[in-house]
Amino acid sequence: MHRIRHRRALLGAAALALAACSPSPNPSSGFVLPATITATPFRPVAPSPTPAEVTLWIAPEIPVPVAERVLGAAAASDIPLRQVETPGEASVRLEPDGAETVADWTYALVAPFPTVEDGMSIEALRAAWAGEGGPPIFIEDDDAPALKLLLGVPGQNVVVGSEGALLDAAWSSRPSRAIIPFDALEPRWKVLQLNGTSILTREEDLTAYPLELSLGLSGAPEAIEWFRSSLETSEGTVPIVNRSPQRMTTLVMTGVTALTRATAWQMDRSGMTFPARDIGDWLRTADITHISNEVSFTEACPDPIPDQTRLLFCSSPRHIALLEEVGTDVVELTGNHVLDAGEQAFLGSLDLYRERGWVWFGGGTDLDEATQPALFEHNGNRIALLGCNEAGPVSAWAAYEEPGATPCGPDRLKADITALRESGYLPIFTFQWHEHYAPTAPASQREAFLAAAQAGAVGVSGSQAHQPQGFAFRDGAFIHYGLGNLFFDQMWSNAVRQEFIDRYVFHDGRLISVELLTAYLEDWARPRPMTPEERAAFLDEMFRASGW
Repeated sequence: MHRIRHRRALLGAAALALAACSPSPNPSSGFVLPATITATPFRPVAPSPTPAEVTLWIAPEIPVPVAERVLGAAAASDIPLRQVETPGEASVRLEPDGAETVADWTYALVAPFPTVEDGMSIEALRAAWAGEGGPPIFIEDDDAPALKLLLGVPGQNVVVGSEGALLDAAWSSRPSRAIIPFDALEPRWKVLQLNGTSILTREEDLTAYPLELSLGLSGAPEAIEWFRSSLETSEGTVPIVNRSPQRMTTLVMTGVTALTRATAWQMDRSGMTFPARDIGDWLRTADITHISNEVSFTEACPDPIPDQTRLLFCSSPRHIALLEEVGTDVVELTGNHVLDAGEQAFLGSLDLYRERGWVWFGGGTDLDEATQPALFEHNGNRIALLGCNEAGPVSAWAAYEEPGATPCGPDRLKADITALRESGYLPIFTFQWHEHYAPTAPASQREAFLAAAQAGAVGVSGSQAHQPQGFAFRDGAFIHYGLGNLFFDQMWSNAVRQEFIDRYVFHDGRLISVELLTAYLEDWARPRPMTPEERAAFLDEMFRASGW
């Protein structure tokens, strides 16, 4: 991809280098310039001439936001600008692959969220675009010229719609796909990979990504220089982009972790990091890694036994190595077993988290601390996590000067969510709800999760579920009623061995996507990525349980 070259800076640097090479008197050697010879004076580089008028042609493939920004930058200058209808009339042209890049514009291949398909090759997309079979592909009319340039002449299954109508049209026509600008993403879209490349990964190299346009200026050098200077003054950075890794944040939300019973026994046999062997990278590579740890650490914890029947749980401090291994950043404390080992074990666990620089929410040393959110600011994204325990037992709840999990108080918690949203944070609210071994959430659970969404949460997540539950979208929020286990030993049915890890992606102060990572528990402790067949069947079941 071309990048703007700062011509004046380069010339200035070259001039300084030349000046450094000029001979100069050396008193220590006695050498001086002869009187008849004078050093060649340094001639400063003349600034580019200011054009009296600029005529601009904008190619039809240029996205509207890019054209608006270029025109806005020009309007801020006192030089007359006139748009012309043909490239031959223009002193400067804004066009794809122009000589001086001013914008990189990324498009996303998407489908409605309840889609099992995860991606396709560019060859398959081009064939579908040309009308060689497959579901309809929706695009907006403003994007049609650019996408025709990238993909060729569209076939009859490409549906061109008006702005704002695409999402509903695609959902009502499932199965379907769409191609939209990256900055138009929102969680009701599922982003599909192209040639194995995900545009939701900040580190991904998009050099060869087939749905990215490089847009630049061509024409008279002085006019291009004037445009570039105007853009740098008004935009601050050039090229203009609609996808910036520097404005992206990823957060993984996980289900139940309880390092006890058979899970802890297996860790002692196979190694402290054994449970993370196959899915550790999913957790470590996130900018913020959430762990809902339901069991406190204590030196007094007896050696684990796999067939323990008494549901009073504890973990040995040695087992915290697993949470270190997966890159834990924030610990949720809403679990109903957090005080099983007593208050001192709970408070000692907080000390262990504090020593490692981890923060926590959904519980604390007393009720006041337990209600405080965990706050993060990363790449310009402000994210808050808070949650509560609805299921009990009452003995696990924090109280005045007593530690424990945060009890659910609907009015107070809704007010907290609203206040965080008004302060510029994007809140994610978690519930330790009553456990239901069914994929469909009961009415009382749906009502409570909806209330959190209505209060302003961008995500509402169920941390209680041992069997995964379905999804909903309400009031702009992504709702996942239950993720299932992460590190816990339940293996008595296929349903409890299935797991979700939800990967939230934020960009430029918005939640733009939630990716569903799916795993299957082995060896009483070790989740592994699902096979494609397992994943397809699991997603299909969960989408049907969601009413989709």
